[in-house]
Order: sequence, then structure tokens, then C-alpha cells
Amino acid sequence: MKKTVLAVAAMLVASSAFAELSKDEVKRLSEAGPILAELRDSPDKGIPTSLWEKAQCAVVIPGLKKAAFGVGGEYGSGVMSCRTTAHNGWSAPVFMQLAKGSLGFQIGAEEIDLVLLVMNRRGLDKLLQDKVSLGADASVAAGPVGRTGEAATDAQLHAEMLAYSRTKGVFAGIDLSGGVLKPDKEADARAYGQNANAREIVTGNKTVHLAAAEPFLRSLRTETRATTGKK
Repeated sequence: MKKTVLAVAAMLVASSAFAELSKDEVKRLSEAGPILAELRDSPDKGIPTSLWEKAQCAVVIPGLKKAAFGVGGEYGSGVMSCRTTAHNGWSAPVFMQLAKGSLGFQIGAEEIDLVLLVMNRRGLDKLLQDKVSLGADASVAAGPVGRTGEAATDAQLHAEMLAYSRTKGVFAGIDLSGGVLKPDKEADARAYGQNANAREIVTGNKTVHLAAAEPFLRSLRTETRATTGKK
């Protein structure tokens, strides 16, 4: 009997250990939802409805840090969810990391919120590799803003990914060419266990649940004024 109790206790400890996200990971999830909701709910300055409906995945990186003191660089961590027939239309999120270097004489520092739309399965397949160089391994373009997206260029319409940024409440497309985006394996392990597989999670082939992700998932599932026509 004692052995059975100890075995059960060990299983409970093992199953709960990977559910203890860091404060930074919880913050990523809590901030991602409002950022995405605002970008989707701004019909004149946000993501065009037609492009949102075609997007296969959404990556949200809150507070992408941009600093420049002679040699600049950008670094951020966020989350990604993809459309799936399970889980009410969107997958459990996986954690992502973005790094981008820049050269030139620059002084200053700022933080921006970033939303990256993955427009097709080809782009997703590349993202789920160990790492992908944006603009080289996968095509990325600054996303057009506005209700209809009629101003989208040919490059934007055919890009595998579209990038949007928010600085001081203003949304705009952003150039991420040269950035490196990859799954955050350590964060995924804390969230889903050491054997977590990003591809299985975002394709819905593995049933997982993360309570802290619910607000972010609601922002993906909820229809907005931009799609319903409400004012």
C-alpha cells in the first residue's frame, strides 16, 4: 500500500512539474491576447479581415526589445497558435523566440509589440524547424493595414509571413528580414513536459491544455468589429 501511495505521489509531482511556467512565460501569454485583440479590432489601422481569415498561424511577441548603441539588435519572446479542427479552431500555443541584429550608428532603446501572421502551411513547416532566418529561409513582408487590404502589394500577397508592429499605440508593418525565429524549447518543456513537440501541439495531433493560455486563445477565436461590421 505504501509503495502504491509513493508511486502515485511521484506521478503527481512529475505531471505538475512541467505545468509551472516562469513569470516571464505567464506574462507572454497574458499580454499576447490584448495585443492581438486590438490589432484585429481596428478596422482602419489593423489587420485586414481578408488576410486574417487566410492566416494559418499567429505569432505574438509582446515588448520586443530594441536597443542600439553603435550596433543595434532586437530580441523578444512570444507565443504561437495555429488553426486546427480541434480545440475550438486554434491550437494550444507554443512558445517562440525572435532575435535580429542590425548595424549602423543608432542611439536609443524602445520596445514594440509584434504580430506575425503565417499565411500558409509552407511557412509553418519552415517555422517548426530548429530555426528559420526570416527573408532568407522564409519570405516575410511588412503587413498591410486597413479594413480591406486593397493596398497590399504583390510581395505582401505572396509572402509566407506578414509582420505587424505596435509602437506607442500605432500599428504598422515592420521589416523583419534577417531575424531568426525559432521555438522556445525550454519554455515548451516547462509548459507541456520534456517530450513536448511543437509540431504535434500546433497541428492538434497532441491533446494538451494550458490554463494560462485561455485569454490568448479567446482573442483568436472571438469575432471582432472588423469581421462583424459592428461599431
